[in-house]
Amino acid sequence: MKKRSVYIAYTGGTIGMKKTKHGFAPEAGYLTRELKQLADLNRAEMPDYLIHEYDNLIDSSNITPNEWFNIADDIRKNYDKFDGFVILHGTDTMAYTASALSFMLEDLDKPVIVTGSQIPFGELRSDGRDNLITSVILAANYAIPEVCLFFHDRLYRGNRAQKIDANNFHAFGSPNYPALAKIGTTIDVNEQLMIKANTKPFKVQKITPPPIAVVSIFPGMSAQMLKNLLIEPIQGLILQTYGMGNAPSNDTDFLQVLEQASARDVIIVNISQCYRGSVDMHGYATGNRLNQCGVISGFDMTTEAALTKLYYLFSLGLSVQDIKQKMQTNLRGELTNPEIEVK
Repeated sequence: MKKRSVYIAYTGGTIGMKKTKHGFAPEAGYLTRELKQLADLNRAEMPDYLIHEYDNLIDSSNITPNEWFNIADDIRKNYDKFDGFVILHGTDTMAYTASALSFMLEDLDKPVIVTGSQIPFGELRSDGRDNLITSVILAANYAIPEVCLFFHDRLYRGNRAQKIDANNFHAFGSPNYPALAKIGTTIDVNEQLMIKANTKPFKVQKITPPPIAVVSIFPGMSAQMLKNLLIEPIQGLILQTYGMGNAPSNDTDFLQVLEQASARDVIIVNISQCYRGSVDMHGYATGNRLNQCGVISGFDMTTEAALTKLYYLFSLGLSVQDIKQKMQTNLRGELTNPEIEVK
């Protein structure tokens, strides 16, 4: 029986950093050398693996859609050679990358697991070892045909995950969808939660981001501030609103700005500022008023998923109406639409 194999792409981030006089920073070749000496990674029961260290190691705070495409294209080039993929990445924008890849990697039928660490691999008490070893085991041995994020004993759907803690090892959560797997003394994978595998040919869709903004409303926010944000050439807005999707309904100037932007085909997506829960634009008069202004519901999507999905849909060259329709449709398990789905 052929031994399973995993492709490990090291893009940068805390996991491979070394201490310098200016603070922790990536060092070319360092993590690759460390991993080759890691006994657990080289045990007989572990899969074969190949480590590809990127030429330009970056702090994830510097990530752009260009890096997303480089990662996606790297997976495409090696797709038929390996059973699964592990992406080593910085934590700050890890949820954005996992969300973006979930849309860019079309018709995926192999595991792609994004992980990293809070403490560098070479430091005492690093969480990087467990995160890496477990991610490799999951990528090699389990039928997980989607992009995931693994961190500190939980495997999450990539486009449902968010960074929730800057300091602790339990750094990520999935507010509106259960963990796909829980890891303790056993590895418990919930296959019923997985996206169903398909037999279509795998392909990569490049993201070419249009001008899109993200803004969180707050008490006292002026209509002029919103108007300044929505001037041309803006094409989309992720609007983070109160609670179940509410915004000031007695501020006619504020609502007029949204209505005028929507009339000129700016796509405005309503998501909640709350960590958990879903937008319901019919539950309250304030939310319903946004609906009347042409704002569409993002339901229970994270900010990361809503932004990267909107990037992706614009990149497909769709009409404004098609983008609006697909933004409210579950494409990769990123949202629950209560109008057509049962939670």
